[in-house]
Amino acid sequence: MENTAMEETEPEAYLMATSARTLDLLRAIEREMVERLGVGRAEAVARINRMWCGLDLSGEYDLILHEDEYYWALGIYFGDVPDWSPAADRSGWTPRPAPAAGSEYWTV
Repeated sequence: MENTAMEETEPEAYLMATSARTLDLLRAIEREMVERLGVGRAEAVARINRMWCGLDLSGEYDLILHEDEYYWALGIYFGDVPDWSPAADRSGWTPRPAPAAGSEYWTV
């Protein structure tokens, strides 16, 4: 049986200070974007980096921990989310543009 587990992104790929809990959430957001939205791993990390680049997310009770990976993945990818239902038809939704190729956000 083939192992389909996604490779774990190194902490250095994220351009913000993290705690163990926020790093776990960032990785979960990345997985959610890859699995649910069909975004490549490198693009998912770049989008996360653009969202929080340079911020200090190292608090064990950081505000981003108050929402789950589904919430953040959709918000980062689409910006405006008209329907939060997991079964929503997103085929007509327009994603925000990916970070510019070659920008600092692309670390994977």
